Amino acid sequence: MSADKSAAKNAKAPAAGGAPAGGGAAALVTLATAKKQDVPVTVQVNGSVVSLNSVDLRPQVTNTVSAVHVKEGQFVKAGQLLFSLDDRNDQANLARAKAQQKKDEATLADLERQYKRSQELVAQNFIAKSAADATLSQLEAQRAAVAADRAAVQSAQVALGYATLRAPIAGRIGAVNIYPGTLVQPTLSLVTVTQLDPIAVSFPVPEGNLQDLLEAARSRSKVEAVVTGRREPLTGTLDFVDNTVDPQIGTVRAKAVFANADQSLWPGQFVGTRITVRTLNGVTVVPAAALMMLSDGASLYVVDQAKTATRRKVKALHTFGTQVAVSGIEPGEQVVIEGSQNVRPGGKVRVDAKAPGTVPGAPVNGTTGVTPGSAASTDGTDIKPPRQERA
Repeated sequence: MSADKSAAKNAKAPAAGGAPAGGGAAALVTLATAKKQDVPVTVQVNGSVVSLNSVDLRPQVTNTVSAVHVKEGQFVKAGQLLFSLDDRNDQANLARAKAQQKKDEATLADLERQYKRSQELVAQNFIAKSAADATLSQLEAQRAAVAADRAAVQSAQVALGYATLRAPIAGRIGAVNIYPGTLVQPTLSLVTVTQLDPIAVSFPVPEGNLQDLLEAARSRSKVEAVVTGRREPLTGTLDFVDNTVDPQIGTVRAKAVFANADQSLWPGQFVGTRITVRTLNGVTVVPAAALMMLSDGASLYVVDQAKTATRRKVKALHTFGTQVAVSGIEPGEQVVIEGSQNVRPGGKVRVDAKAPGTVPGAPVNGTTGVTPGSAASTDGTDIKPPRQERA
């Protein structure tokens, strides 16, 4: 008889959390407080390191290598001598051209003197004017011959210049497979010179962020590159946005320039890139675990001071990490981030006091150690539904 009385008393008593008996137990939930903050819209993609300048050095003529002045992997300056070819034939051609020029210049000087004397004799009527005109014709022909000789000397000097190969840019040279005595020709690549400082990172950006990307390029926004093995990301400047969008994958190619004095970036290397294309000022931010994707759109549960849950539709503006910027709720409102599967619109809830940062009335930093759908809280205690005794 005492057991029956105790059961009847328990059936009449209010349920835990203030819900009346017969109305169902209040759902156990974890809450977070919506915050107001500025949210940078960041695009994170994988990019590849590319050199701003890379030159494949080839000879201009077919000749034999006489000397190699560098070692593979060496850093060179612009204009530094790399290879020397056999230039004996070019030296002889240049000397022949200079000698012919001197010979024709001497003949030209003699014709100039003859023409000057013929003019004096014509003035004294000692010779006919036609004789002076013939001398003038010879003089003009000789002047043209001297001009041709000068051009021949320049041509010989150019040919002689092909015998020395210098670095067109400053950078690091690759493998050198050329040795003294090797016969080279214009189709053979001698070495590749690649510029390493500064260097660029090329990365694709979704076409949905194209307008923001163009605005960021005009203001030369900062771009971060995350390199494996480095604790801190490298910072560069957005320098180039391609003029077309790839229709197959819907991305536009962008390029950022980085200082690379310590050679942290290497051509062909894959790096993670991060660029802030714009900033959402003063938006409401909630944990991403609070959002429920339903057939009618995104929504979440808002809990008032009376611990009553109300489902409210929201619009997700931007997701970053475990947080999401939304419109449709006000900063300071309490939202359900775990246990929403047990909540009903207009139903009562009770707060899990063991969850960190969810004390009623206390501000929450927007992060939680419990992920949606997990079966345990961060302290390792299992979350069990309230047990109901049968009267």
